[in-house]
Amino acid sequence: MAARFKMSNKGVGQLLRSEMIRVEMVRRAELVKSVAESIAPVGGASDPHPGHYKGSFNVTSTRRGGRRRDRATATVTNTAYYARFVEYGTEKVHAHHVLLRAAQAGGR
Repeated sequence: MAARFKMSNKGVGQLLRSEMIRVEMVRRAELVKSVAESIAPVGGASDPHPGHYKGSFNVTSTRRGGRRRDRATATVTNTAYYARFVEYGTEKVHAHHVLLRAAQAGGR
């Protein structure tokens, strides 16, 4: 005879906010960060700050994340002031999509 399962919304909420889930989210974010650093473009000889973008990736985490602040999350960001231009491009520079490609490749 099969056992019956009754889901507890409160229990699922506790699981989603647990330290165990936060640690797993950080592990996946660190993988994404590692891939992003490996594929990040580095400026040439004329660049006054070569490697600044590559060295500006960070991972942050919280147990109160998500749209409703009800789950553990980890986020990969880049603090270089021009990071959005590297990611999305401009009319003169093509988009590199570093974080997009890193998220697609890593985090498993």
